[in-house]
Amino acid sequence: MSIGGRTMMSRNAPSLVKLCIGSVIANLRYVGNVGGIDLHLLQEILPHCTIDQLMHIEESTEEVDLSPVTNDLWKRFYEQQFGEDNTKLVIRRMKEKQVVFKWRNLYMAKTKEREAFKNKSAERLKQRYEEANAKRQSKQIQICSKIPPSSKRSFFSVGSSTYNVSHIKGNLMKKAKLEYLKSNEASIHATMRKNAAQRSKLPESASHSSKSVSYAGRTPASTSKLSNSFTRRG
Repeated sequence: MSIGGRTMMSRNAPSLVKLCIGSVIANLRYVGNVGGIDLHLLQEILPHCTIDQLMHIEESTEEVDLSPVTNDLWKRFYEQQFGEDNTKLVIRRMKEKQVVFKWRNLYMAKTKEREAFKNKSAERLKQRYEEANAKRQSKQIQICSKIPPSSKRSFFSVGSSTYNVSHIKGNLMKKAKLEYLKSNEASIHATMRKNAAQRSKLPESASHSSKSVSYAGRTPASTSKLSNSFTRRG
C-alpha cells in the first residue's frame, strides 16, 4: 500500500505464544515446575537454561519426565565440562555394554568423581605440606622445657682432697676425669701433694731449733774427736 508516494510494508505481529515464550526465557531464573507446559514449547525454552537452572527445573518438576527434552542438553553440558574425548569414550562404552544412561545422571556422576579426586589431591597436598613443615621445624632450634643445670661449679672429693671438674667440657671427658680421681694412683698423688704442702708450711725457726739442739746435745769427747779429725785433715 502506498500513501503519499511512500510505500509501507506490513509487518507480521508476533503471536501471543511467542511473546509468552520470550517472557519465560527472560525470567528462567524464576522458573520452577513446568509440568503444565507442552514439551514442544519446552524445546524452545529449556535450551536457554544454564546448568543450575536446568537442574532446578527438573528437580522441581517431579511428576513429568523431561528427559526427552533435556537429555541432549545434558549431553552438551557434559561435553563442555569434561571434553569431547571423554564424551566419545562414554558413548563407546555404552554401545559396547549395550546400556543407555541419561546424560543428566552421567553428568552428576562425573561431577562427583571430579570432586572426590580434587578433595583427595588437596588432602595429599596438605599432608605433604605438614610433613615438610615438621621436617623443617625439626632442624630448627627447639626450646627445652627442662630446668637448666645449676651454675655452681662441680667438685669431686678423693679422700681429704677436693677437685674442681667444672672446667672440663663434655660428659665423656668429665667421666674419664672422675674415674681417674677415684683410682688408687690418684689417691697416692693426692697424699704426696698433701705431705709436700705440709712440709712447705713448717716455720724456719723449727728447723733452726732442731739444729741447735743437735749441736747442744753433743759431748766434749765427741767435740774433741771432731776437732782432731779436722787437725788430721789439715
